[in-house]
Amino acid sequence: MPIVINLDMMLARRKVKSRALAAYVGITEQNLSLLKSSKVRGIRFGTLERICEYLDCQPGDLLEYQPGESTGDDSDEAD
Repeated sequence: MPIVINLDMMLARRKVKSRALAAYVGITEQNLSLLKSSKVRGIRFGTLERICEYLDCQPGDLLEYQPGESTGDDSDEAD
């Protein structure tokens, strides 16, 4: 997938533990781990908002587009 999630990097910069972020956002640590490892197909804007609020960052600090990283699975793409 050409979208890379830089959540681990932001957690390290802010010296925040995953457990604290998960509790604040209201998601399980397992779901946060899946998000950190880019194993999710999407994220709710409300969840993204809470993450950005807690980490005092912008969505662009967490999400990065890297062309050429596509897996070839564009089944979720809108036409």
